[in-house]
Order: sequence, then structure tokens, then C-alpha cells
Amino acid sequence: MDLDLRKLRYFVAVADRLHFGRAAEELHIAQPALSRQISALEHDLGASLFVRDRHGVALTDAGRQLREDAGPLLASAAAVRRRVRVAAEGGRRLVVGFRAGIPVIPAQRAFAARHPDVVVEVQRTDGDDQAAMLLDGRVDVGYLRLPVDETGLRVVPLYAEPWVVALPVSHRLAGKEEIAEADLAGETVVWHGDPSTQPTRHPLSDSGLRARGVDEKLEHVAAGRGISFVVRSEAGFHSRPDISYVPIPDLAPDEVLLATTASRTSPLVEDFVAAARATAEITAECGTVGR
Repeated sequence: MDLDLRKLRYFVAVADRLHFGRAAEELHIAQPALSRQISALEHDLGASLFVRDRHGVALTDAGRQLREDAGPLLASAAAVRRRVRVAAEGGRRLVVGFRAGIPVIPAQRAFAARHPDVVVEVQRTDGDDQAAMLLDGRVDVGYLRLPVDETGLRVVPLYAEPWVVALPVSHRLAGKEEIAEADLAGETVVWHGDPSTQPTRHPLSDSGLRARGVDEKLEHVAAGRGISFVVRSEAGFHSRPDISYVPIPDLAPDEVLLATTASRTSPLVEDFVAAARATAEITAECGTVGR
């Protein structure tokens, strides 16, 4: 029995909303038709996916398992469609995703020496979508930073990168050659992302600010509302006169990774991975912040 991708998309819509009516509106189909498709999928799989009672809709254990597996499967199908469309257009193209501050040029030049006829496009990714863009085919290979969900990915470590602390230029420690984490005791920290993944080993204060991105985080720092942490290459990417970046060597360095989808084999992708590994040291040096 082949798994019907249309039924699977319908299932995901209901699983994410736990509401047949809202899912039907989102899918632009009638609710009875959606219910029939879900019932047909349950029949195909020989398992109940939802519990429906007066309290609402909930996933069964089988439903939770299918929701976990459905994301990579649908993303892989979308990636196949994109690659076929590109091939039909007659061009040879490789799309490389990168995080802010990570230079792609060293690997791109090494790759171009072997494949001068391939167009290499670059696309910036953010922490929230760096894995998703690989899985759904928007990028073919990506430079990533931890943390990342490695499900469905093949990940290759490239190099480690040190952290720096971002301080307002009026801060007592601004302009130092380097500082220790202990020097920041009691400071208010501006966090971006999950605080548990930040480089500090313990909270610096009981208070803190949450930002929705690096740019917003640095605006808080520049305004004197707190301090924050960025990796060395990000500091170079976001250089500005109202912020001082100071090395903090007692923090464990950040890992820069290269990733592709685990299910895909492509000579072009493999050659780019080889080029990235061969030029990893040069790439790390390109991200150095001059002081």
C-alpha cells in the first residue's frame, strides 16, 4: 500500500490544529470531505489517528507517530518537485544556504574550479528555518549553527568559532582585549532564541530581555538595556559604532556545520561538501573580526 501524500497533507492540517473545521477552511475543502479523507487514511494504515469526543480532537499514539514522520516525508516530496522543475528548465544550479557571518566564497571558488558551468546561488537562512529549507529543497546544502534538529539531515562538522560579548560602547568593559565570563556577573542579558542554548554556563542575572532576532538584540544592547553574545563572524557581519565586541575565551566555542538531506545523493552536492571541508580553515579566517 502506497501512502497517499494528499491524504497525508490533510492529516497534518488536522493534527496541527486539532480541529476539523479550521483545517478544512485552511485546505479550502468541505469538512465532510476532509473527514472522509482522514477516515480513508486511517483505513489505509490500519490505525486510528484521532480521538474524537465531546472534549474535542486529540492525536492517538499512532497519530503522534505519523505527525512526527510526516514532516520530513512531505518536505522530501516538495524537494523532488523543485529539483525536477529546475532540471526541466535545462540549467545546472546549486543553492547554498548560509547563516549570517559565514562566508561561502572560499568553498564556492573551489567548487567553481571543478564545475564552471554550474550556477551557485546563495540564500541566507535563520535558526528557525535552517533545517526546513534543506528538507523541502529550497537549498541543496547549508551552513548551519547549533542547535538544529538533525532528523533527515547528514551533518558534517566544519570548524569551531569563538564567542564575543556585545556591549554598549559606554560599558565599563568596552574596548578590552578580552574578558572572562565572571566579569559579567549581574549583567542583564538580551537573549535571542532559547536561553538554554546560550553559551554561558549559568545565568548572569535574574532578569533578561528576549529579542526576536539578532538585529533586535543588538538594538537593545546599543541602547544600554543589556549585553549579549554573538559568534565572532556575526560580530563582523553586524559591525556598528555604538557596540563594542570583546572576546570572551572561557566560553565553549560555537560549532559551524555543513548539512545536506540524508536521503539525497548528488555528485554536485558531494563536490560542494568536499570543497567546503577543504576550505574550512580559510572560511573560519574570513570570519575573523579585526580589532
